[in-house]
Amino acid sequence: MIEDLIERLKERVPDFSGRVEGALNWAELKAQGRLPQTTPAANVISVGLQGGTPDAAAGLFRQAYEEVFGVILTFRNNDAVGRRAFERSEEIKRAVIEAVAGWSPEGVLGTFRLARGTLVAIDAGTLSFQIDFAIGDQLRIDPS
Repeated sequence: MIEDLIERLKERVPDFSGRVEGALNWAELKAQGRLPQTTPAANVISVGLQGGTPDAAAGLFRQAYEEVFGVILTFRNNDAVGRRAFERSEEIKRAVIEAVAGWSPEGVLGTFRLARGTLVAIDAGTLSFQIDFAIGDQLRIDPS
């Protein structure tokens, strides 16, 4: 699902110019105490799962759940391109929301919805903002 989100953002948000990566890239950058050098940039991460109330039907275990994914946006204002992106951060956030909310990836039961957005950090000319999206699915398990 993360790869699907990465491709969707690359296709639908031209401001990223292909600068959309996954969790491994984000973890490597953080371990080195760095952030993306060219912005705006995005990293897609898995944030968690939230299970619903389970039920049993005809010998099957069923449980609805939501999976949450975060899109971490990074903006720098240390050059002309970064400054323009920094100033356009609200516009770019909106483009990300419009690219994901309401989208149903192929082979998945649910549709993405906006869950929340939060400021991750703002310092030294860098702004990081995380937008979380949730998508529902259902477990169907034969416990026998």
